[in-house]
Amino acid sequence: MSRSMAITEAEKMRQFAVVRRLEAAGFRAWPATTTAFDGTWAVRLTRSFPAKRLNSINPLDPSDTTDIAARLARARKTFAEAGRTVIVRQSPLAPPELVAHLDEEGWERFGESIVMTVELAKLDFSGCIDRIPLRDTARYLDASLSVHGRPASMRSGLGEILSAIRPPCGMFVRESEAGRPVAVALAIQDNDLAGLLDVAVAPECQRQGIGRELVLTALRYSLHKGAKTGWVQVEADNAAGFALYGRLGFAEAYRYVYRAPPGERP
Repeated sequence: MSRSMAITEAEKMRQFAVVRRLEAAGFRAWPATTTAFDGTWAVRLTRSFPAKRLNSINPLDPSDTTDIAARLARARKTFAEAGRTVIVRQSPLAPPELVAHLDEEGWERFGESIVMTVELAKLDFSGCIDRIPLRDTARYLDASLSVHGRPASMRSGLGEILSAIRPPCGMFVRESEAGRPVAVALAIQDNDLAGLLDVAVAPECQRQGIGRELVLTALRYSLHKGAKTGWVQVEADNAAGFALYGRLGFAEAYRYVYRAPPGERP
């Protein structure tokens, strides 16, 4: 093997290690109700909440290529029994053979997202206000539903997710002078990693610096608690979110996309 090939292979292995660590942190930060394994495919299902991350097949080993068609058929049955459309979350850990199979079968691509990371010590926290996270989960639930514009019917499902989070979780809410929630964010600390989840700003309050302030507040809190690296998942078509994290110093680590059978995209 030539030196250039060895370097390329070493870089590929380093990238896989980074992806695996961030994927594992993401699973712990936003836990599904059930996770079953078919080989190294993590089959995540959550009947009480429709988020794609919580209801998808997540391949975790590029070398796991056995019986792809049969395993997809089993998963389709499992998802149907749960009242869900079967979808695959295709990250860099998905085997090329699986990707080729999905392409050949015409599985649609949608919901591309970007995983971004930043070294917390390099962030500019000047002007950032220290805020103590909420301890009242019910108050955070109400704020999150309001800011995201989600129906009240999702409250119990979101509550189940929050109660299932095992790493330390900081809940942050920004309110208007009238006491109405206008921005929310979760900071999930998993050893030296700090994940930002559920970040949102009310539509009428966007482009006012509120999101930036709340994100920095959450990350500064995590830094004080010992975190070294922050991460976030941003939908690729969220230009404002991508720009915000880019200005803060976040850089793309990898991307993933969802795949659904032809005509069955949820």
